[in-house]
Amino acid sequence: MGNNRFTRTSKPEAWRTSGLCNLRLRPSQCIERNDMLPWRVDDVYLCRQMAGTLAIEQLTRNVELSPGNMTLLDPMLPYMARFSMGARLLVLKLHRRDLEARVGKTTQLLARILSPAHGDCGLTSGFVALLPDHAERMTAAAQAQVRDQTLDLVATSLGSLAGGPVRLSCSKLVVLKKVCQAIEASLSNPGLDPAAVAESAGVSIRYANSILAHRETSITRLVRSLRLARCQAALSDPLQRHRTISEIAYGWGFSDMTNFSRVFKAAFGMAPREWRHRMTQKLAE
Repeated sequence: MGNNRFTRTSKPEAWRTSGLCNLRLRPSQCIERNDMLPWRVDDVYLCRQMAGTLAIEQLTRNVELSPGNMTLLDPMLPYMARFSMGARLLVLKLHRRDLEARVGKTTQLLARILSPAHGDCGLTSGFVALLPDHAERMTAAAQAQVRDQTLDLVATSLGSLAGGPVRLSCSKLVVLKKVCQAIEASLSNPGLDPAAVAESAGVSIRYANSILAHRETSITRLVRSLRLARCQAALSDPLQRHRTISEIAYGWGFSDMTNFSRVFKAAFGMAPREWRHRMTQKLAE
């Protein structure tokens, strides 16, 4: 397969030092292993969809990524990929040994969708998306610290798929996981506020926000982003076509439709009604 099907926008030296690669993909029927990504035996790749859609098949499992979705890919195993017009993919290279030290063998975790609609994954997805803006300006020491934090976040997101305990390198990630779990448990409650989240996680609001600040978010922003991701998923689901937009928004804790429409458009580039219409058209194609 020829390289004319994608453009790598990150610099080669940035790929080597930060483990990040931005790919702008042109429509293709099929891409196979080695056509899309460089590979090494000791690496696995976390793929985070930035724009468009990408369908990946590996080990007979199939996932379709939309913006914000992530999946784990092993470049040592055969895979096939198909992508839409304007697709853009952020690839994060992870050392296999470091990830497996946290989650065990990765075979059962490959080609499994990690949706930002779920607390742990939503935080990881947002954090990974920010890395390209900072990676090239980081010192080697800062990159090493961020790499460990990123591995812990990815491991936390993969935890529910791993079927076993996740071994984190940082106690702050344990608190972070508790905060995410507290948010998930009450996400549909319109009265959910930072005080309730912090109390449920067993920490102060200040401490929880200080941990989230390192990932450029806060309790309030994380609650909003997770609610938006759930609403986006519902508006994309043909089985929920019978539900009104307001019913979906209120069902996930929004209490003001004007505010919901504004923040939804800011997050996804179009109003909720337009998003649903686009998804319906896409399914009809």
